[in-house]
Amino acid sequence: MNKRIKDNMVFWFFLAPALFSFLVVVIIPFFMGLYYSMTDWTAVAGLEPNWVGLKNYETMFSNLAFRYSFIRTFLFSLLSVISINLIALFFAFLVTREIRFRNFYRAGFFIPNLIGGLVLGYIWQFIFKEVVPAIGGLLGISYIENLLLLADPNLTLLGLIMAFTWQYAGYIMMIYVAALLNVPQELLEASDIDGANFWQKLRNITIPMIAQAFTITSFLTLVNSFKQYDIIVALTAGGPTAIYQGQVVNSTELLAVHIYNIAFKYNRMAEGQARAIVFFLVLSVVSIAQVYYNKQKEIEM
Repeated sequence: MNKRIKDNMVFWFFLAPALFSFLVVVIIPFFMGLYYSMTDWTAVAGLEPNWVGLKNYETMFSNLAFRYSFIRTFLFSLLSVISINLIALFFAFLVTREIRFRNFYRAGFFIPNLIGGLVLGYIWQFIFKEVVPAIGGLLGISYIENLLLLADPNLTLLGLIMAFTWQYAGYIMMIYVAALLNVPQELLEASDIDGANFWQKLRNITIPMIAQAFTITSFLTLVNSFKQYDIIVALTAGGPTAIYQGQVVNSTELLAVHIYNIAFKYNRMAEGQARAIVFFLVLSVVSIAQVYYNKQKEIEM
């Protein structure tokens, strides 16, 4: 057996389990879901699904609640990506400096990521309902005392972003910390000799050197914010209601919650599957486009 054949056998031996898992977990369920999305499947025992073609997709795109949920999901994801990355980068700069208790800060910032989404949602529900008004009362600020982040449909998305940022910023911080520690100190020392200030070093040295980390963190925050579910269920359960184009909608029913409600709450499995297929395709396209754009920016830097 020559070396090339042996190397190929070793390659496929290690790759085969991953390919098999991908086939079983992603490819086969996707095509099964695609089939069921074109039927009237309800998962009721004894009822055979009937072929309805693209009817579920037509219903989906004509549904106002779905369009509203889609818009709110994009808005939530965009604001979450910005807030998480900015705060995580700030934390990373803080814990990579020569300050006292920096390891304590690093652990403290990361701990919220270890809390389950449901538990975290209930924690923030208590904060918004009890702690924030109490602080407003102590400070004598009536606006904060009467602030209803979970009852005002114009503010609930902000509350979700705050809770999600608190949970996820510590994890993203660790990626930035690893990137910052790999920035050559010789470059920073040379820039100090040349008289560069903090912002000049940040713009011309640090950010270009950690550009690859930006690609990873942007991808992770985008994907996780798009498919956010458990925090929403615990914090708002999709509410409160709002009026959109003359129709009552749930202000925090993002796509993952919307799909779950359609499929399991209303037992419209086929419709829910159709929306899940579109959700998967949109998330894939957005993620690939985002990674491609960031890679191009890396090359430019």
